[in-house]
Amino acid sequence: MAEMIGNVKLDYTFYDGEDVYNEGDDVEEKVLQTVKDSTDYYDYLKVMLEDNRYPVLYQLSRQRENIVEPMDIKKTDSVLEIGAGMGAVTGAIARKAGRVDCIDLSKRRSQANAYRNRHYTNIKIYVGNFQKIKLEQKYDVITLIGVFEYSQHYIKSDEPYEMMLKETYKYLKPNGKLYIAIENKLGLKYFAGRAEDHIGVPYVGIEGYNKEHKVKTFTRSQLEHLLIKSSFKDIFFYYPYPDYKMPIEIYSDKYLPRSDSYFKEDYNFDIDRIKIFDEGKAFDSLKGTDEIKSMFNSFLVEAVKEEK
Repeated sequence: MAEMIGNVKLDYTFYDGEDVYNEGDDVEEKVLQTVKDSTDYYDYLKVMLEDNRYPVLYQLSRQRENIVEPMDIKKTDSVLEIGAGMGAVTGAIARKAGRVDCIDLSKRRSQANAYRNRHYTNIKIYVGNFQKIKLEQKYDVITLIGVFEYSQHYIKSDEPYEMMLKETYKYLKPNGKLYIAIENKLGLKYFAGRAEDHIGVPYVGIEGYNKEHKVKTFTRSQLEHLLIKSSFKDIFFYYPYPDYKMPIEIYSDKYLPRSDSYFKEDYNFDIDRIKIFDEGKAFDSLKGTDEIKSMFNSFLVEAVKEEK
């Protein structure tokens, strides 16, 4: 139960035949055909110019890869990318790592990942639910990029977010690193009137999610508490701007915006909005304060497994 696409092996041992997550058949087929037929990134650019739908941009833009830049990944490291999707950042990880094992629920999305990155010799893709896949090794690095917020969709537990962290912890080597990229529940864009990224309704996260939403983002302190509770240590925050999906700059606890940092009001958001105030001016007003850490639109969190 396997398939080779170029140098990439897709393992279907744990695939139940259903592609649970879908961004739209027409979009995904468009992206799959693009990465299958393309010879270089210029072919992607042509498609993005012809089709201005945000999901097409989101899946094909090389800007997505910027989120990998701060990650401490060595050429000798093995990496597990959970929720690899259509491979937007898989190639960037593969260029830094010795080996990349990917997991994704969708066969079509995994095939797109394989076609997109078929020239790499260090990528393997498991198709299926992470909780059901039996991995035989432990990893130096695990990534959850745009995945952690959906834990209750796919993790069978009364505490799915805690369980997701426990599962990732289990597959990390001692002193291995976990990276979580996720929207900030209290992101400044949400106070300014932008719709919540997953639900598409303003103020949903700020007011509090309900059980029907089946998605959940967190504040900075909530994420830190969850990680500490799950025995992670040395928790460090990066702050992608405007968000982790399309970062143009990435700040950190050690490097916060300077007086000459530039914040533009509108960047890369795909949902119609109401406008309460100018986000660029609001970010400018927070330069030099600790409060800005809690109000960036997204986080990239690094956490280390305790050595035992």
